[in-house]
Amino acid sequence: MVKVHPGRHYEEIDMKATVGDRLIVESTRGSSTRREGFIVEVAHPDGTPPYVVRWLDSERETLVFPGPDARLVHATR
Repeated sequence: MVKVHPGRHYEEIDMKATVGDRLIVESTRGSSTRREGFIVEVAHPDGTPPYVVRWLDSERETLVFPGPDARLVHATR
């Protein structure tokens, strides 16, 4: 599905994850860095967000609703 906003076009992609997948959030600001973490809990049976993610940089777990700057790397099974 492509959503159109004044002056912008972007493609909305259905994000579906399973426990063990890696979530990567790219920096959108110059002073921020990329964050990576592992999905430790998926709230919905179909794999859609939100996810509980354990971040590699801090070992903390947070509830995440991924935005357009996030992507999944599926775990090999």
